[in-house]
Amino acid sequence: MHFWEVVFDGSIGSAFPLHSLSWRLQMKRLFCVFALLLLAPIYAISLNPSLNDDVLGLIVFKADIQDPNGKLVSWNEEDDTPCNWVGVKCNPRSNRVIELVLDDFSLSGRIRRGLLQLQFIQKLSLAKNNLTGSISLSLAQLENLRVIDLSENSLSGPIPGDFFQQCGSLRSISLANNKFSGQIPDSLSSCSTLAAINFSSNQFLGSLPPGIWSLLALRSLDLSNNLLDGEIPEGIEGLNNLRTINLGKNQFSGQIPDGIGGCLLLRSIDFSENSLSGDLPTSMQKLTLCTDLNLRKNSFVGEVPEWIGELKRLETLDLSENSFSGQVPTSIGQLQSLKVLNISMNAFTESLPESMINCKNLLALDISWNLLTGSLPSWVFELDLQKVLLSGNKVSGSMDSLFSSWMENLNQKLQVLDLSQNALSGEIPSAVGNFSGLLFLNLSRNSLIGNIPASIGESKALNILDLSENQLNGSIPSEIGGAVSLKELRLEKNSLAGNIPLSIENCSSLTSLILSQNNLTGQIPAAIAKLNYLQTADLSFNKLTGSLPKQLANLPGLISFNISHNQLEGDLPVGGFFNTISPSSVSGNPSLCGSVVNKTCRTVLPKPIVLNPNSSDSTPGTIPQNLGHKKIILSISALIAIGAAAVIVIGVIAITVLNLHVRASTSRSAAALTLSGGDDFSHSPTTDGNSGKLVMFSGDPDFSTGAHALLNKDCELGRGGFGAVYRTVLGDGRPVAIKKLTVSSLVKSQEDFEREVKKLGKIRHQNLVALEGYYWTSSLQLLIHEFVSGGSLYKHLHEGLGKNFLSWNERFNIILGTAKSLAYLHQMNIIHYNLKSSNILIDGSGEPKVSDFGLARLLPMLDRYVLSSKIQSALGYMAPEFACRTVKITEKCDVYGFGVLVLEVVTGKRPVEYMEDDVVVLCDMVRGALEEGRVEECVDRKLQGNFPAEEAIPVMKLGLICTSQVPSNRPDMGEVVNILELIRCPSEGQEELV
Repeated sequence: MHFWEVVFDGSIGSAFPLHSLSWRLQMKRLFCVFALLLLAPIYAISLNPSLNDDVLGLIVFKADIQDPNGKLVSWNEEDDTPCNWVGVKCNPRSNRVIELVLDDFSLSGRIRRGLLQLQFIQKLSLAKNNLTGSISLSLAQLENLRVIDLSENSLSGPIPGDFFQQCGSLRSISLANNKFSGQIPDSLSSCSTLAAINFSSNQFLGSLPPGIWSLLALRSLDLSNNLLDGEIPEGIEGLNNLRTINLGKNQFSGQIPDGIGGCLLLRSIDFSENSLSGDLPTSMQKLTLCTDLNLRKNSFVGEVPEWIGELKRLETLDLSENSFSGQVPTSIGQLQSLKVLNISMNAFTESLPESMINCKNLLALDISWNLLTGSLPSWVFELDLQKVLLSGNKVSGSMDSLFSSWMENLNQKLQVLDLSQNALSGEIPSAVGNFSGLLFLNLSRNSLIGNIPASIGESKALNILDLSENQLNGSIPSEIGGAVSLKELRLEKNSLAGNIPLSIENCSSLTSLILSQNNLTGQIPAAIAKLNYLQTADLSFNKLTGSLPKQLANLPGLISFNISHNQLEGDLPVGGFFNTISPSSVSGNPSLCGSVVNKTCRTVLPKPIVLNPNSSDSTPGTIPQNLGHKKIILSISALIAIGAAAVIVIGVIAITVLNLHVRASTSRSAAALTLSGGDDFSHSPTTDGNSGKLVMFSGDPDFSTGAHALLNKDCELGRGGFGAVYRTVLGDGRPVAIKKLTVSSLVKSQEDFEREVKKLGKIRHQNLVALEGYYWTSSLQLLIHEFVSGGSLYKHLHEGLGKNFLSWNERFNIILGTAKSLAYLHQMNIIHYNLKSSNILIDGSGEPKVSDFGLARLLPMLDRYVLSSKIQSALGYMAPEFACRTVKITEKCDVYGFGVLVLEVVTGKRPVEYMEDDVVVLCDMVRGALEEGRVEECVDRKLQGNFPAEEAIPVMKLGLICTSQVPSNRPDMGEVVNILELIRCPSEGQEELV
């Protein structure tokens, strides 16, 4: 059993069975069933058979069925009659079962012989369940049975050949949407009373039974979506009662039998998606009651006959994807009830007949992909059409005149307009924005000129706008941001110029943005990074300049981002999609750098700030007051002179250091800024072993206003296994958090330290605390992080931080965000090692940000005992393999810690809690509660029942799976993210997992 099945079916190994009855109860029921089967003749003599036969049959039927939702709990073998049981209906006079309707009960199992005891049943309906297996018994032999409905199950195998030999009074049978196979039995033709047959959506094969047209009572026949083949046999004209016939989605060949015109009561004909050919039989003109005619996707040829206009009740006419040719018959104008006309993908020529103005009820017109010419007739715009699809023809004319005639009869019902791939010319009129209900507008592949009208922004409902492959010029109007429902915007292959408008950020639902092959200039706006649903962006072959916004790396669903053949410069965003971006997507930008384009950037990170070695107002071991805002360019001779003087300077500095050390206890000079922890750090480096180096990864901030804060013990935010953290403020007013590492003796050499820190500095994820810089001396190392204002998760859970406790949605989002951050780290081959609630910070919007990731990489070797001694505060989160030298430490250690964290967030309890005379381990407590069926009691009492059990319980089970003692049994963090998303949105995939 896969671990995600455990989450949804409720079991973890053998310890947590999903459904369990006591052994005695199971044995009792099995004995009762067995006894009833053996003693049925005795009951028939000693008791009233009119009662016990039905009870017996239904109990035997129930014994073969699984009922996960307890819908059949009222079925009690102790009852004398089943007439009060759920789904059972009895004849009030005889108390015999006449109906059994168990639709959509989520039942599973097999249909066995118990139902044959119901001798007076008239209706049997088990539709929309999960029943499996084949049908080995002939239900049709029940002489009173009129209706059988087994549709929408998973029944399979062939239908027994004798299934229909004794049909009794069967009137309707539906086996639709199952997995039946083999041929339809010839015995079906013996059921002379059948009025409705539905065998659709199965795997039946072969030809139609030869006697099927002998079922004279037949009113409805649906054999669609099977594998039936051969020709449709003659003789259909005898079915005088036939109203509906659906043979679509099969492999029938040949012609429609001419006798079909004899079925005068036919209302609906569907022969779509077969291999039928030839002309339409003339007898079909007799079918004057027909409302729906679907011949889509066949091989019919020739002209559509004029007699089509005789079918005056037609509401739907679909002749698409055939080989019809010639002109569209003028008689279609007689079809005044017509609502849907689809003649697309044929070879119709000339133009649409003017007579179609009489089709007053027409709602959808699809004439795309034909050979139509001329201009589009004005009647198209005078009808209340909802859909007009005309793409792929040779229609010409000016868009101005087209819309002017349309504006005289403004159609606010229009939802879809596709005039693409024609020969339309002129400008797009501003009137296009007046169609308030328009969802889809495609004018691509024409010869349109001029500007994109600003009125397009008034189309608030517009989902898709495609104006590509025209000759449009001017700029993209800023009003485009008014089309707030846009999901797809295609403007490629035009002559558009100017900037990409910042207002594009208002189109928050945008998934596809295609602007390639234009003349766009300026920078790529950071506003694009706010399009959280964006999947595909193509800005290639333009004249865009500047660097890429770093925020683009935060787009969660990005699949493709093509910026090739522009004039962009600098390095690419770090993280997310851009870690795996294709080289072809960035080619043709000579000034872009990075590994993707195989060109080294001038600096790995933007302009690192290095302390000025010539500063004289510093004390070794302190942060500089100035961070080198002034650049000093020295000649070679000057450098030689400085080098020669360095020896003297070193001696002077050494003496100065000793003097300052002596004076430290009495002097509190503002020039000597000392950490509360006792380590000093300088304003500028010297050339001795204690010289400092400060590097910031973004910008050139001034620490002069923030360094003094480190003197104050009140600025300490907390202490952990790797060091203490302080808060300070940069000169630009931006707060940062500074971690003073307390593992200096274990830290790698300066070269290795800087290499590892710079790698960590490139990690960017919305749920990770960003590393913004570092400070190095041989005895002191500082890491500079972004400051997260909301406090730690630990304080929110256990110290009542803030007035309000965390709601369930907030807790779930914290769990999901943390999972995503770990999955990202593991993708970057980084193990956190120190995951715990105090290392998860909450920002102002409630998003979790994981800190302290990858710090173990700074140590010379990953010794688990050294490491564990440094992170003793993570007690309860540490995977058991830390205690065993022979077990490899992998990402599964983080998965274990994450599992503990999940249980901590849901329960509100610490991983290990010490009682007066006991120690409670959280994992063991929740696991025990799950075994005893009281896992809901573990949810934090602060939630007071305000949580969805269908989410909380699977989340706790997932936490237990992540804390498996065996690393290989724990899921990957990517799988954990998928499961959490399924728990939150089960409709997107839970059915496949159950």
